[in-house]
This record gives sequence, C-alpha cells and structure tokens, in this order.
Amino acid sequence: MRIAQVSPLYERVPPKLYGGTERVIHYLTEELITLGHETTLFASGDSITKGKLVSVIPESLRLQKHKKDPMVYHILMLEKVFQMAESFDIIHYHIDFFHFPFSKRSKTKHLTTLHGRLDLPDLTVLYREFDRIPVVSISKAQRSFLPWIHWVGTVYHGIPADLYPFYPEKGNYLAFVGRISPEKGIERAIEIAKRVGMDLKIAAKVDEVDKQYFLEVILPLFKKAPVEFIGEIGEEEKKCF
Repeated sequence: MRIAQVSPLYERVPPKLYGGTERVIHYLTEELITLGHETTLFASGDSITKGKLVSVIPESLRLQKHKKDPMVYHILMLEKVFQMAESFDIIHYHIDFFHFPFSKRSKTKHLTTLHGRLDLPDLTVLYREFDRIPVVSISKAQRSFLPWIHWVGTVYHGIPADLYPFYPEKGNYLAFVGRISPEKGIERAIEIAKRVGMDLKIAAKVDEVDKQYFLEVILPLFKKAPVEFIGEIGEEEKKCF
C-alpha cells in the first residue's frame, strides 16, 4: 500500500528528547516500511526515516531558538499533503482535528489517531460537526468522553520488544518520565513516593504553558518528598534511568 503518515511539527520524528506521539509515529512508520509498504512521512525536516520525508520546515518547532508560529507551518504541511493526496491509498493523521475540513472533502481514504485529551468542553461542539470522520483511540477509556463519534478501532501504543533491557533486581527509587502538566499525574507520583518512603526521580519537560503550574503547585511538593528533578531525557538515557 501507499501510506502517508502526518506528524505534528513540534518534535522531530523520532524526537531527540520528549515526544510521545512522534515516537509512536516513528515506530509505526518504520515497521510499515519493513512490511513492504511505500510510506511517506510528513514531518519536520530533521526527522529520520527509511521512507520518503516531506517537510515544510527544516527542524522541529519546539527546540528552535527563534520561535515560529506553529499554525503557519501546519497549514503549509496540510497543503503539501492534499497536493499529493491522490498518490496515497490512505492517509494517517496524528495532528488532532486540524485537517478535518479538508479530509471531509477529499476522496482519499484517511483515519486519525487521537493522541491527546478529549475531555475539553469545546471538543463536543467540533465533533458534532465532524462526527463521521474515522478516528482511532489509544485506549478504551479515552473513548468515554466522546463515545458517540466515529470510532473505527483502538490501537494501543507499542514499542520494540528489545528497546529496554530487563533488570530483575529490585531498584531503590521510583521514576516519572514524561511532561509536567496537570493531566499527567505528577502530583500522584510524588504522593506515592512519599507514602512508600522511596526516592522519586523526575525526568520531564516543562512547557511554557505549564511553568506557572510547575512553580506554584509542583515545586512546593518537592519539599514534602525525596524528589530529584532531572529534566527531559532522550531514549538512550532512559535505558539507565
């Protein structure tokens, strides 16, 4: 099959540091190529793939020194996608709902994996309009907020079986890897570490939008539990984290 994968432009595929969605896109894209599919990846220009890479920006948005308007470059990417749409058997989107008005009018088959939150109130209004767009959930629980939209399947995130070595010995600390934001459960992780009396190492990024939450809510909790804040780390660092 001729398959297009459409990634957000905030992180490289695969990401250098934080980037769950982009990491999943990378594994999926490369496995499709291994299976013999002709795969095109729409992503930032610094992305790495064995397939064809199409980009409208030389490097991922978040780590650039001079910040750019993300909407501009995602619209430019969508223009590229729809210029080439007839050359694909299916287009797989990972960019939330930005493409919905265009995909609705396209003859090319498509589906969208929803990687983010669905409990935001305005999404109900949007999905009332686009309730026939085929979407994929990443868990059964994710569907509970919008159970009536056009779910076509659930595909759990997967990672290569040999990605992380197994250590049978018991460790002496707990670890939190991800992003500092209210929906990620960092407060629960700190409370668990406190209750069981174990150190907690936090390897996570803090986005600009979450800095106030980090400073006002999370940092004070560090005084109540043995916490070491490391910051965001890459895939190789996770193996010895």
